Amino acid sequence: MNSEILINVTPQETRVAIIEQGITQELHIERTSSRGIVGNIYNGRVSRVLPGMQSAFIDIGLERAAFLHVADIHGSGQTEHNKPIEQLLSEGSNILVQVVKDAIGIKGARLSTQISLAGRLLVYLPQESYIGVSQRIEDNNERESLRLKLQNILPPDSSGGYIIRTMAETAEEPELQTDIVYLHKLWQDIQKKAFTTSPPSLLYQDLDLSHRVLRDFVNADTYRVRVDSRETHQKLTTFAQEYMMSDMEKISHYTGERPLFDLYGVELEIEKSLAQRVDLKSGGYVIIDQTEALTTIDFIDMDREEHRTAVLAEFNKTLQKDRTKMTVNGFTALGLVEMTRKRTRESLAQILCETCPTCQGRGEIRTAQTICYEILRELLRESRQFNAKEFRILASQPVIDLFLDEESQSLAQLGDFIARPIGLQVGTSYTQEQYDVILI
Repeated sequence: MNSEILINVTPQETRVAIIEQGITQELHIERTSSRGIVGNIYNGRVSRVLPGMQSAFIDIGLERAAFLHVADIHGSGQTEHNKPIEQLLSEGSNILVQVVKDAIGIKGARLSTQISLAGRLLVYLPQESYIGVSQRIEDNNERESLRLKLQNILPPDSSGGYIIRTMAETAEEPELQTDIVYLHKLWQDIQKKAFTTSPPSLLYQDLDLSHRVLRDFVNADTYRVRVDSRETHQKLTTFAQEYMMSDMEKISHYTGERPLFDLYGVELEIEKSLAQRVDLKSGGYVIIDQTEALTTIDFIDMDREEHRTAVLAEFNKTLQKDRTKMTVNGFTALGLVEMTRKRTRESLAQILCETCPTCQGRGEIRTAQTICYEILRELLRESRQFNAKEFRILASQPVIDLFLDEESQSLAQLGDFIARPIGLQVGTSYTQEQYDVILI
C-alpha cells in the first residue's frame, strides 16, 4: 500500500490530493458555488430539435440548454431503432436524461438517455441486460469468474445490466449484494420522482467530491485517507460503515496546526501545475499549452526509433494510472504523439484561473511602441473628422514615457502636421494596450 488521499475542506470548496510515494499525482477541486453536474439525472423537456445536426437542445433547468446527440439516445444505434432524431424526439416532450459532460466554455452540458448509476463495486445499467467487466481487469479467467459470481447472486426477478468495477476484484458476495440492493432502490426512487415532478427537474444528484473519493479512489493500495474537517470526517465514516466497512479504519481526522496541503507540499505542486513550463529532473523541460480544443506538449525531435519507442512506452505506462478513457495513436510522420482523452469536466486551469484582462488570453501584449504608432494613426484620423482645439492622449505610463522620450519627435511632427496641440496624460488604471484620444 503506497498511496495516501488528502481531503481539504472549507465552506467554499473541497480539494482532494492523491499522493503516491510522497509525490502529488492527482488533484481534484469542487467548489460549492459551481459544483459539477456529471452523473446527475434530470426530468427534461425537449426545447428544440435540430435535424441538420441530428441533435436536440434539452431544458434541464439550467441557465443554458443542454445538448443531446442522436448517438447518445438509448437504442438509436441498433438496427431496428436506426432513425433520425426528428422521428425519436419532438419539441415540448418530456425526456429522462443524464449528464455525461459538464458545460465547458460556451458549450452546454452534454446528455445521454443511457442511464448508469455508480455504486461502490458495480455500475447499474437499468436499461440493459448484460454483465460487463472493467477493462482494467485484464485476466480473462478472472473476468469470467467475476461475471459468474455476480450472475449467481442476482435475484431471479432482477432486471437491468451491470458493469463490475475494478474494486470488485476482491469483494465477497455480501458486499456485492449490498451494492445491488442499494442501486435498485436508488433507481426505483428516481423513477417515482420522475412520475411526480414536472420538467425541468433534478431527480438525482451524484455524491459530492469527498464521498466520490471513497467510492471511486480508495482501494487496496490506499493506506490512509486524511480529512481536515471534523464534520466531513464524521460523514465519511458513516458512509464507510454502510458501504465499505473494510476501509473504514483508513479514514483519519487530521487535527494538526499546519494546513494539511502545506504539510505535504501540495500547494507548491498546484502552483507548478498551472505553469506553462515544467522542469524535469534530467535538467530539461517541457512546455504545455492549453487551448479550447487542444492541449499540446512539445518534445524535441528524436531521430532514432529506439528513443521514440522508449518514450512512448514510458508514456503509456504512466497513462495506465489514469481513470479516464483515452487512446494513444503513437508518433506521426512529423514526430508528434497523438492522443485523445475524454474530457468531462473543466481543467484545473479553467477552475482556478480566468482570461487575462490585459492580453485577453493571447499570452502576450502589444509593445508600448506598437501602441504609440496606433495612437498616432488614431490622432490623424480624428483630426480629419473633428475640428477640436486640442487633442489629449490618455494612456499607460510606459506609452506616455515613450512619447516623452524616443517618440517625442514623431509626436511633434504630427502636431505640426495637424496644426493642433497634443497633450499627454497618464491613465493610472490603464493597461499597456488601453488608450483614449480625447477631443478638447
